[in-house]
Amino acid sequence: MKFLPKLGREGRNSSLISCLLEPFDLGKMSSMKLQGSGVEKTLLHEEQQAKINEVRLLMGPTADKLPHLCSNASILRYLRARNWNEKKACKMLKETLKWRLDYKPEKIRWEDVAREAETGKIYRSNYLDKNGRAVLVMRPGFQNTTSTKGQIKYLVYCMENAIMNLAPDQEQMDWLIDFQGWTMKSISVKVTRETAHVLQNCYPERLGLAILYNPPKFFESFWMMVKPFLEPKTFKKVKFVYSNGPESQKIMQDLFDMEKLESAFGGKSAVRFDYKEYSERMKEDDRKMSDFIHSGYSTPSVLSDSPVLSDSPQSDLLVSGYSSDNEGFSGDDGIELKGTDNLSNEKPSQLGCKDTAKVFTEAQTVDAN
Repeated sequence: MKFLPKLGREGRNSSLISCLLEPFDLGKMSSMKLQGSGVEKTLLHEEQQAKINEVRLLMGPTADKLPHLCSNASILRYLRARNWNEKKACKMLKETLKWRLDYKPEKIRWEDVAREAETGKIYRSNYLDKNGRAVLVMRPGFQNTTSTKGQIKYLVYCMENAIMNLAPDQEQMDWLIDFQGWTMKSISVKVTRETAHVLQNCYPERLGLAILYNPPKFFESFWMMVKPFLEPKTFKKVKFVYSNGPESQKIMQDLFDMEKLESAFGGKSAVRFDYKEYSERMKEDDRKMSDFIHSGYSTPSVLSDSPVLSDSPQSDLLVSGYSSDNEGFSGDDGIELKGTDNLSNEKPSQLGCKDTAKVFTEAQTVDAN
């Protein structure tokens, strides 16, 4: 028997919060490994670096030719997402690379998604939290389109934009999810699964905290029910906040500058989502992204040999602008490069767009044996 809310018309969905309500097969729960009672695994700096080095070794030439995606901080996110298993982290990283080559998320521009943004169902706030994390405001009750493809594209655009606007020493963001106007009819299983796939597999460890603001009461009961089957770190990332609860408001005060936080979330700012103003902000960010891509990706902050956690949080944005094809990538997890001997003596920081495009177009999948 499945725990499923009553579904509405396909497309009228709450794609983001639906991730929290991904259908659970209660008949299988008894056989699932209990996670919540465990202790989150932590490693010393030296142990982390050793695992990073192992992933680079498993990645083969790709790690040398694509230093941006294979930065310390990037690999570390994939290791954390796969509970420090090097082989699983490597496989996940390669799958993300193939996705970025195919989907080209960094090439999505405001004019491609502007229609999706009209109601303010997702937007990046003009302030960071006290930890320097970007804040994505989400209002699933404001859904205004029926296209799954369009909704996912806008979600990806928002994720890319939030990552680009992170503080220099930060790699995660907050989701501030407002349930105004949301009803059970808003849920779509199809968009739920698409959303969960993109966020979990293509943006691992990017979520710092998800705040559910004034959610239906059954959400919290459901969340407690599935707690034993979740990793402790996942459970800790979700907070339930109610406008009439003093303890809830303390969560907001500890996380945000109340002078900047919108009044809709208990803050003192009268600023509201303005589509015209937001459009101009996003167009300016698009110009910055284009300049960044055309620069050749040779920024010192991205390619530095600094400690494990000091790589640029924007490193994932540097991957897919290199080539318009991915014919060299096939199979579940094999990405091997050939025909790149002429680049072997170049330092990673000297690889511009044309050089890296050549790496991709000459890439071939070879038998692992």
